[in-house]
Amino acid sequence: MVLIKKYFLQKSMVRVMVDEYLAKQFYNAEYAGVEIIKTPIGTRVVIYAGRPALIIGKQGKTIKQLAQMLEKYFGLENPQITVTTTENPELNARVMAFRLAIALEKGYHFRRAAFITIRRIMNAGAVGAEVVISGKLTSERAKYEKLKEGVVYKSGQQLERIVDRAIAIAMLKPGVYGVEILITKPMKSVDKIEIRERPKSSEEGGTVTVTNVSFIDETQGGGGQGATKS
Repeated sequence: MVLIKKYFLQKSMVRVMVDEYLAKQFYNAEYAGVEIIKTPIGTRVVIYAGRPALIIGKQGKTIKQLAQMLEKYFGLENPQITVTTTENPELNARVMAFRLAIALEKGYHFRRAAFITIRRIMNAGAVGAEVVISGKLTSERAKYEKLKEGVVYKSGQQLERIVDRAIAIAMLKPGVYGVEILITKPMKSVDKIEIRERPKSSEEGGTVTVTNVSFIDETQGGGGQGATKS
């Protein structure tokens, strides 16, 4: 049992180290995540990025060097690397964090870049978004700026289900800027309550039509009965 736990812990540690390495090396390519799948012929590595061309490189040179690096330093057996684009990059917190960090390094004002980032996230259909930028923003004393729109969960089960969080670092002349982004994805939350409407027939109170009704005439003698139908 101990060996089984150790095996899975080692696999998880390798995945985390590969993820951190790729995030550090390819943040300009808007790196979003990685999947490592063991196959009979080797290891399949699927890399998600907003700009896959920067990871592949000219004539596949960069991706070949990356395969050698994964095999030599991380112990992945015969890595087969596939680079694909991210589905809905505006709803991926890591992609948007790297975009904001790159914009800050290019010289954009931090508040303007944060507003543009939130606008793009909300236009993509997010329920809520929060952007936090920290560092020497306006003076030599470090502080942080927080911008928020919509609903952003900070605790509970929703934090694991529908909230995506990522951080990034931007290197500027005043120093290091930290970027944190939280995105509430367009999914149904647990605490969402909907009130059902009553059926229209019960509210309006429709009329009832009766057919095949018989009227009994008791005026005739001898208990005779005559029936008239309407």
